[in-house]
Amino acid sequence: MTAPTPLLPRPTTTPPVPASAAQTLARCRSLVLPALTAAVDRLHPYPGEMAAFSFGWCEVGGTPAAGRPGADKSGGKGGGKGVRQALAVLGAEAAGAPGATAVAGAVAVELIHAFSLLHDDIMDGDETRRRRASVWKAYGTGPAVLAGDALFALAVQTLAESHGPHGGAAIRQLSGALGDLVRGQAEDLLFESRPWTGPDAVRTAEYRAMAEGKTGALLGCAAALGAQLAGAPEPVVTALDRAGRHVGVAFQAVDDLLGIWGDPRVTGKPVHGDLRRRKKTLPVLAALAADGPAARELATLLTGNLDADAPDADAPDDAAVHRAAELVEEAGGRAATLAEAHHHLDAARAQLASVPLAPTAAAELLALLPFLVDRAL
Repeated sequence: MTAPTPLLPRPTTTPPVPASAAQTLARCRSLVLPALTAAVDRLHPYPGEMAAFSFGWCEVGGTPAAGRPGADKSGGKGGGKGVRQALAVLGAEAAGAPGATAVAGAVAVELIHAFSLLHDDIMDGDETRRRRASVWKAYGTGPAVLAGDALFALAVQTLAESHGPHGGAAIRQLSGALGDLVRGQAEDLLFESRPWTGPDAVRTAEYRAMAEGKTGALLGCAAALGAQLAGAPEPVVTALDRAGRHVGVAFQAVDDLLGIWGDPRVTGKPVHGDLRRRKKTLPVLAALAADGPAARELATLLTGNLDADAPDADAPDDAAVHRAAELVEEAGGRAATLAEAHHHLDAARAQLASVPLAPTAAAELLALLPFLVDRAL
């Protein structure tokens, strides 16, 4: 077998940057982390412990997560990459302000992201998150809902208490993104009950709109909030928001690829996991939309022994799931999803080029874009 190629190639036209994408993420995390930990420390001890657990800072019971990445609250792998907080900081710097201007916004979006993951895991029944138990699995569904609610309230409070003349606009920016996030999540849930084929089947355009809301809205909001708090003109705020939304769709497309073909040793999830769960992801929908024998065989398989309503579909056998993955690729679903990711990365770059931005921050944003989607989780 040949060695796998990267999911997305690095752009060859990115201007020189003063730091790598990984260094940029680390720099932004170090700037935001003190305020993030201080905010979580304000919570009631019970939801506060669950919040700290969700960030990878502690174990159940509150014991520091010794030996676990991120246990020192560094914001490393234990607490995610810190993508949204980095976008907020870079948004402010792109508008010509110090990165510290965006700290309240960065904390708010990080808290909202954590809240959305807690509730998302409950809705999807996901028992693991970042290779450890999800909060609902570790603490119970009710407590996890409470922790998510606490994070949501804390995010709004953090932004409302931020100093500066642009707090009101920032809260409106966040509330709009939250509305889009909820709409995207609602559509994702409704997709589960729709058929694989026929006039009521989920179309790729619908999926794209769902992904922009569920994943892209908060990424766009993060970058826009930084600029908003820095007092940037509206065209700059809008361009950063749109760039982040395009990145969100690309991010979701690659996430869908990893959900079928990702390495379990890296993703922490079983191979072909999304197919086993019968999730309507972009590679599958794009494959079904193709015209050819592979698409027709895939449709027959999905509506047969991979159909959740079929009598013997409680646990799809390995051979059927493996064949479904082969058919998705044969029908062009994998290639179409990669093309979708490329398209949205290009659209994000175009948005960044459409407005005047501080050169160093703009270069760091451009370097960050492929890093966010050409990844292994």
